[in-house]
Amino acid sequence: MPRQPYSVEQVAELLGLHVKTVRTYVRDGRLKAVRIGKQYRIAPEDLDAFLGHPVTAPAAGTAGRRRHAEASSIVQVDAISPDAAMTVGNTLIAAVNGRAPGGRPLRVETIYDEERASLKIIIVGGVADTAELLRFVTTLAEETTPA
Repeated sequence: MPRQPYSVEQVAELLGLHVKTVRTYVRDGRLKAVRIGKQYRIAPEDLDAFLGHPVTAPAAGTAGRRRHAEASSIVQVDAISPDAAMTVGNTLIAAVNGRAPGGRPLRVETIYDEERASLKIIIVGGVADTAELLRFVTTLAEETTPA
């Protein structure tokens, strides 16, 4: 059974280091990690490599897994009213939640900056799903009225 990835806090505790030290190692590229949202996750194999432990071969059965490509996209829509931004955000989230079960995960987050009348849309998921959602964002952005 594969081991679960560690959080920065867990690695800091395991190594007896401060959390900021571990984050510095990650940012400097000395400790390989994956950023998920605002947090880093460190694979057990990457922690082993960082510590100089021998890296084990992939477990039996993992070699046959299919390759998966993912995309992370940030879209900024300017001159959008708070109501229109909320409509766009809710529509996108409904579209993602209404997808058929069993597909690859697709995540959408929105951030509205009222001072700038600007909406940022963050999309993380498979390349094809992200491309489809980006086309939908284009349509929604064109249909909303400026602030």
